[in-house]
Amino acid sequence: MPVLNLATARNIIATAYQKSGEEGFKPLTIAVLDEGGHLIAVERQDGSSFMRPQIAIGKAYGAVALGEGSRWLNENAQTRPHFVQALNGVAGGGIVPVPGGVLIRDPETAKVVGAAGVTGDTSDNDEICAIAGIEAAGFTADVG
Repeated sequence: MPVLNLATARNIIATAYQKSGEEGFKPLTIAVLDEGGHLIAVERQDGSSFMRPQIAIGKAYGAVALGEGSRWLNENAQTRPHFVQALNGVAGGGIVPVPGGVLIRDPETAKVVGAAGVTGDTSDNDEICAIAGIEAAGFTADVG
């Protein structure tokens, strides 16, 4: 069973950056949080704008806080905007409800052990990079 720690978070980030480079995506910022929403690691590539760390953390935070990938949050923001607005209010504005916040699940038990948030390119491309990093580290990615 893989363990989500600083070394694993760095591996997730490095692999997500590698995927981004292979695909020719824009510079990214990636955050990895544990199951309690605590930041393990965040990195901003050169050329990624200055507010990207907060966005990456917000994508991951929303996912881990609700136990749903941020794609689920995005869908609910469209169909139930008052619900997502209320959630974000309760969370002190810390939730970014767009794809790119991906739950990290234990591959054996399916338990949520954390989340990765990626931002910098389109939300779909951000999500692709998060999945690549999570799966390369031996976990199961859950986009919602």
